[in-house]
Amino acid sequence: MQEKLQALQTEALEHVEQAKTLADLQNVRVSYLGKKGPITEVLRGMGKLSPEERPVIGELANKVREAITEALDTKKQNLEEAALNEQLKSETIDVTLPGRPVQVGGSHLLTDIVTEIEDLFIGMGFEVREGPEVETDYYNFEALNLPKDHPARDMQDSFYITEELLLRTHTSPVQARTMGEYKGNKPVKMICPGKVYRRDTDDATHSHQFTQVEGLYVDKDVRMSDLKGVLNQFAKQFFGEEREIRLRPSFFPFTEPSVEMDISCKVCHGEGCSVCKKTGWIEILGGGMVHPDVLEMAGYDPEVYSGFAFGMGPERIAMLKYGVDDIRHFYTNDVRFLKQYHQV
Repeated sequence: MQEKLQALQTEALEHVEQAKTLADLQNVRVSYLGKKGPITEVLRGMGKLSPEERPVIGELANKVREAITEALDTKKQNLEEAALNEQLKSETIDVTLPGRPVQVGGSHLLTDIVTEIEDLFIGMGFEVREGPEVETDYYNFEALNLPKDHPARDMQDSFYITEELLLRTHTSPVQARTMGEYKGNKPVKMICPGKVYRRDTDDATHSHQFTQVEGLYVDKDVRMSDLKGVLNQFAKQFFGEEREIRLRPSFFPFTEPSVEMDISCKVCHGEGCSVCKKTGWIEILGGGMVHPDVLEMAGYDPEVYSGFAFGMGPERIAMLKYGVDDIRHFYTNDVRFLKQYHQV
């Protein structure tokens, strides 16, 4: 039995040495150390040996198995290292070759427009506030003097989630929230940029999702002339010192009186052309004096405080400033369009 075990060891070690691949090595392992291998058979036959032979043969069998296992592990490590070296040699990268050029992106045109608007109004003492895009019915409508039966609350205009929750249709709720936070105890001077949502058919001038920047100034003795001064300053800084503005009467539920602001056409300088539809003016935003009911619902005494509010669309402003003819260009992510304003 001892001679047989020693012969098995010698034979197994030779096969291990001759193995060329990991698959060959696995076959040797199964042949000699598997459940049906000769080493296992010897161990199973230990019961037929005399009590004196069992410990001797058992110890020898374990030594033979350990020797074969150690040889297998060493050979496996050598084969794996050789395979890795061959792989590295075949996949060598020539670092002297020029690399592919990396295109550096830039901020989106609308992001730049909003940032520019924010900077202009911050320079005039306004702070930037934000609010939730999923808004309550109260802040989106009721707090802004839009009663339950107002047409703007119709389901065809708004994305309702529940009867009391919807995607905000304008950023004015941020104004109502801010005034409510101050509880009528101090002035408010803020703008609130952000995304808004309406059930609208997408075309060249409309989108179901767009951006708004609304402003609010509430204090003692705030007048319509203050609103005109702020908007005039904005128009001249944003579009150029030569631009003129005009205010036309309009209607909004949350302001009284209400106005729409036009700027003089930059193409014809007020003479009249196809861009301004021969009027010399282009509508750009709406605003007015904050309705006394809105002030009162927010905790401000309308006999003491007054204020103005305005709202503008950065998409429309960008279209006017850069001559963009379709609002959908801002959302379709066409690099050819975007790289006109940044190196993409």
